[in-house]
Amino acid sequence: MPQWKQRPEGSNWGDFGPDDQLGRVNLLAEAQVLKGAAEVRVGKTFCLSLPLDLPGGNVLHPRRFPPRLAPTCLGEDRYINYPLARHNPAFRDVVSDDEVRLSLQYSSQWDSLAHVGALFDADADGEAEIRYYNGHRAGVDVQSGQADGDGHGSYAARLGIDNFARHGMQGRGVLVDFVRVFGEARRVIGYNDLMHALEHQSTQVEPGDMLVLRTGFAEAIVAMNGDPDMDRLKRTGAVLDGSDDRLCQWITDSGISILAADNYAVENLDDEPEPGACAKMPLHHHCLFKLGLPLAELWYLEALADWLHANDRDRFMLTAPPLRLPGAVGSPVTPIATV
Repeated sequence: MPQWKQRPEGSNWGDFGPDDQLGRVNLLAEAQVLKGAAEVRVGKTFCLSLPLDLPGGNVLHPRRFPPRLAPTCLGEDRYINYPLARHNPAFRDVVSDDEVRLSLQYSSQWDSLAHVGALFDADADGEAEIRYYNGHRAGVDVQSGQADGDGHGSYAARLGIDNFARHGMQGRGVLVDFVRVFGEARRVIGYNDLMHALEHQSTQVEPGDMLVLRTGFAEAIVAMNGDPDMDRLKRTGAVLDGSDDRLCQWITDSGISILAADNYAVENLDDEPEPGACAKMPLHHHCLFKLGLPLAELWYLEALADWLHANDRDRFMLTAPPLRLPGAVGSPVTPIATV
């Protein structure tokens, strides 16, 4: 069970129990699922995932590469269009079976609470430890070298993405359509802009809601067809201003259970941090490290947003479980909105 001397200012460490691994996902309880189900009126569904081979290449993130598919093999046999008659002439079956090497946060994705930690909780010698949400420790709860050379093993012994999968990521989604309010150009969204967008849509956000932000970034990715233009993308779509204290306080006070967007990283990463800043990614620090609030990136929202606008709605049922992959730090996701 993690221990800490004092919890970070503005955090909720311990509020859901001393060994909690879900954070604000705890708010996705039965009542919230029923609220989501109440938004299903016509039974229409929308896939909110990009094709998982987009954005294409690795210009958005140099460590992350597109999926690489290959057939499964047994000896020299490659199991694509493989006739089982090679083993028994009486068999008429032909089998195709494949595998994938996949960067778990390449395309539409979830961040687990083990994705971003911080130096915190200095000891008597003034040495800070690496901690994650709720005080979970690097080297104990989040390993540095658990997996072997073949990739077996796990990194997040605690706080792994499988916690969200077991809990079930389902509830009421609320869409804020920045494209319809501000257009498709790059805009850094602080508290005032968010309040304006909510007022423009007459949108109410309640505790437990799954907040989803449309910026138009993923739509630009799709139009680029696997060949992303970084100069254009840097001028496309809204990003949240994680350095805006009022915005971060609103996220705390709102009680939202998740924060998802169709852009890369949810927050603005283009500018240099201000002098004295405690984090390069202040929104990740606030959400993942302090609040245990999951972030999701690169969702595809255009069709859902158009339908909601045409029907004067902003709420829907959202079902978005990650892979139940024990020990993983992130996961691809195929969210489904039902209206």
